[in-house]
Amino acid sequence: MQLKVFTVIGLVLCSSLALAQNANPAAGTSNPRTLVIRAQWLIDGSSEKPRRDVQIVIRGNRIIDVIPAGSSSVPLDAQVIDLGSATVLPGLIDTHTHIFLQGEDPSDGGYDAQLLKAPASYRVARAVVSARRALEQGFTSIRDMETEGAGYGDVGIKKAINEGVIPGPRMWVSTLSISSTGGYPLEDYAPEVTVPKGSQLIDGAVEARKAAREQLDHGADWIKVYMTHRSWLDAHGALVSQPTLTVEELRAIVDETHGWGRKVACHAYNGLGLQRALDGGCDSIEHGLELADAQVAQMRKQGTWYVPTLQVYYTDWDPADTDSGKRDRKRVSLHGVSFTKALHAGVKIAFGTDVGGFKWSEPIAEEFAREVEFGMTPMQAIQSATSRAAELLGKQGEIGVVAAGAYADLIAVPTDPLADVNVLKNVTFVMKDGVVFAPREGSRAESR
Repeated sequence: MQLKVFTVIGLVLCSSLALAQNANPAAGTSNPRTLVIRAQWLIDGSSEKPRRDVQIVIRGNRIIDVIPAGSSSVPLDAQVIDLGSATVLPGLIDTHTHIFLQGEDPSDGGYDAQLLKAPASYRVARAVVSARRALEQGFTSIRDMETEGAGYGDVGIKKAINEGVIPGPRMWVSTLSISSTGGYPLEDYAPEVTVPKGSQLIDGAVEARKAAREQLDHGADWIKVYMTHRSWLDAHGALVSQPTLTVEELRAIVDETHGWGRKVACHAYNGLGLQRALDGGCDSIEHGLELADAQVAQMRKQGTWYVPTLQVYYTDWDPADTDSGKRDRKRVSLHGVSFTKALHAGVKIAFGTDVGGFKWSEPIAEEFAREVEFGMTPMQAIQSATSRAAELLGKQGEIGVVAAGAYADLIAVPTDPLADVNVLKNVTFVMKDGVVFAPREGSRAESR
């Protein structure tokens, strides 16, 4: 019997079911339901070619098998969701997000207004919406790269998602972030006025280690460090970025964080600050607008990850005849070259967008087209947001793949993303933890 479930009522029921299951993941595990997803095509996140006509067998919140369509091994009591001609992929992973940022228009006060005028409760409410939007767009896992003055709010959002209080992706959080005096906004206020800062500011190795300990103790999965801050063009038109922490300060953070079994992500644009990030032992370079050949070689040798966040630098340019506008255009002219260089050298690259730097209502998946523009194949771009991103997070085989033993995090798109990665901006089916979150019109469910 064919059951049309993708109605408004179905959406509400499925969302409620997701909340109920996530609230107590162990509930029903003594007799977990079996669910089968059918689709014409599967891109499993790790294989180099898609598979045709498959059935994904799910029990509880895990995938137990991926078998050819029509296989007689499907349990007779399984619920079957037939996605027809769609392409199924693993749930996508964005390894650089900011749920507490909203891409505010500078004319509305921009970053300063968020820290000075928005009540904490209002920022949390907006972060809840951001988390839901990530999931609606097919991103079932995110690494959130600091709260931008919202304290340990990301820890609370993660807890609420894990306990089923609100819908959202799996989260790895980095809480306050760390920079040095003079190394982060808010800025340009009267010296006698104390204003909040968007990062925890330290000076010296002792303070650096203490800050890492505090953030780890309060729930940070990653420590985010700003190794560069302001950037401008010098007299010769070269991009210059202000370095922040010293190598000694960063090494104290890295040593402490690694001792807790966790990792350090370093925001670094170029130059001296980026070199200090590499010499200090960071685990990932965020943005990396200009990578020197020697730095690329060092990243490859050390196994340092690269999370480039390309698309965000194509938005909100200042006028071309201003110093800041010239800087904005210089950034993108360097960034694509660096990405291509790192790709060809075999540097490990994971998908990240810096969403929050642009509005959460815009397509997060816009980043895929930039990756392809600068040299990735569509399959490499997809893998950067699936199995490769999972590797960065230390979750190989659990997320970012459609394979036995992995979490049942799945999405579907109506046509072939290998022909056009922009299709990934039109996700029509989302499942997280074995629960359908946001079905859309056009798919169908079948009971057996």
